[in-house]
Amino acid sequence: MIDSQQASAALDDINEVVRRVRQSQIYQVSSLIITIWGVVVFAAYIANYTWPRQGYAIWTIANLGGLAISVAVGFVINRRSGARSFPIRSVITYLLIGVFGAFCSIVLGHFGPRQMIVFWALYGMLFYAIAGLWFGYAFIVIAVCTTALTLIGYYYIGAAFLLWMAVVHGGGLVLGGLWMRRI
Repeated sequence: MIDSQQASAALDDINEVVRRVRQSQIYQVSSLIITIWGVVVFAAYIANYTWPRQGYAIWTIANLGGLAISVAVGFVINRRSGARSFPIRSVITYLLIGVFGAFCSIVLGHFGPRQMIVFWALYGMLFYAIAGLWFGYAFIVIAVCTTALTLIGYYYIGAAFLLWMAVVHGGGLVLGGLWMRRI
């Protein structure tokens, strides 16, 4: 027979295990998507560096490709778990983020190419930081490191800025995604 304090302690232990399992599942799925986005972003920066006049087309294709891959991953994961088969909330979330970012950067901001790169990197990291408040510190670490290195590149890296961003942003997402698998 256990007393009420022991029962309360046992329930706390169970809740902690449930929280850790949930966080592990979130990290598992997120790490895959973050790694994929890291590869997509890395390739887009290199392509943008190689063909600078095609920047808007490159980034449009990269973002739509990343969205399509993310939706496909969500679809497969949902099917395996027995949940709804199409991740419509995820698609709507990506679209809202994209439309709002495009409105701010194109209509309101009138950013040049360099400012546009920084805006989208920092805008994306804002959502990582917010996710970190809900799902775990790994998202916050990725957001803070990428934001700091992006700003360092913006102010101190000259013509190689896109290459810097390929390593910092794309490479950072890949490393962050791989790191999340080990947590």
